[in-house]
Amino acid sequence: MGVVTAASVFAANPPAAPATPASPAAATAATPAAPAPTAAPAVTGKADLVKGEASYGTVCAACHAADGNSMIPANPKLAQQHPEYLVKQLQEFKSGKRSNAIMTGMVAALSEQDMKNIAAWLATKANKPGQAKDKDLIAMGEKIYRGGIADRQVPACAGCHSPNGAGIPRIYPRVSGQHADYTALQLNTFRDGSRKNSVAMTQVAAKMNDREIKAVSDYMAGLR
Repeated sequence: MGVVTAASVFAANPPAAPATPASPAAATAATPAAPAPTAAPAVTGKADLVKGEASYGTVCAACHAADGNSMIPANPKLAQQHPEYLVKQLQEFKSGKRSNAIMTGMVAALSEQDMKNIAAWLATKANKPGQAKDKDLIAMGEKIYRGGIADRQVPACAGCHSPNGAGIPRIYPRVSGQHADYTALQLNTFRDGSRKNSVAMTQVAAKMNDREIKAVSDYMAGLR
């Protein structure tokens, strides 16, 4: 069964800017880097890491842990995430483009500079590895992550999030080591339309069933 690339899936509706692979080795012949949606705006201006740490401790640490490596499966790990991606998500929680009652309340008092400071500080923290836990689904998860689902034109996750899950700065988030419960929840919210801030992910998740979402989410938790 052939590998489906995101290029073939999104060719009819080309995104604003093409993805630039992180390195020649970041994409394999089987899963080439996919065209990107509109990139997150660059984090411009000097971020203040001291203020970022202080703001994070006040606003974020209770749910996401002191070092950004949440121990709560429903709350994402944020350590070592690309700062542009984090700023974009915080902005969209504040604007209402991304909906979550708790996060909307948390970001309400944050300025753009606060967001940049927090995101820059989190980028300096090491992501703690996770692990895949469902032995019955590992093979399926790996197949989807690295090869997609050909008969439904679901692209390989690795084409956008890189073979090791590190993602591509400003475009695609790091997914390696992320809690499987959180990843599965996000895929489900993209699928049911309650998360609306990525057309590409909505299109991908719409073609996946519950078992496939569970499998690939569990597999990503073990990437490093």
